[in-house]
Amino acid sequence: MKTLKTLGIWMDHANAKLMDLESEKNNYSIVSNFTIETKEEALKRSENLMHNKRQQMQEAYYKEIATVILKYDHVLLFGPTNAKNELFNRLHGDLRFNSISIETIAADKMTDNEKVAFVRSYFEHR
Repeated sequence: MKTLKTLGIWMDHANAKLMDLESEKNNYSIVSNFTIETKEEALKRSENLMHNKRQQMQEAYYKEIATVILKYDHVLLFGPTNAKNELFNRLHGDLRFNSISIETIAADKMTDNEKVAFVRSYFEHR
């Protein structure tokens, strides 16, 4: 029987902590480039520009996470904001993700150790 490759992703709109418990070297963070400085700079020009810039950077952030997800069989998206649901909805419409089991769970802010324990517990009970 083939072992499923699993990935846990704690995320909000600014950061994503990716946790592959089978391979410690595959644990890392992805950070959105839409920072306070970027927002302020765009707002100086126009509010419309700021919204467009945020959308472009959010799209790039989600795309970077999605590229990693393609390497796994089962993915858990969790975190305190609706970012996990936004990403899930984007992936749901893409045929490349049809064979990947992706689930979302609401979770509070956690320490890094709590995130790893949460992912480990989730996949042990599957």
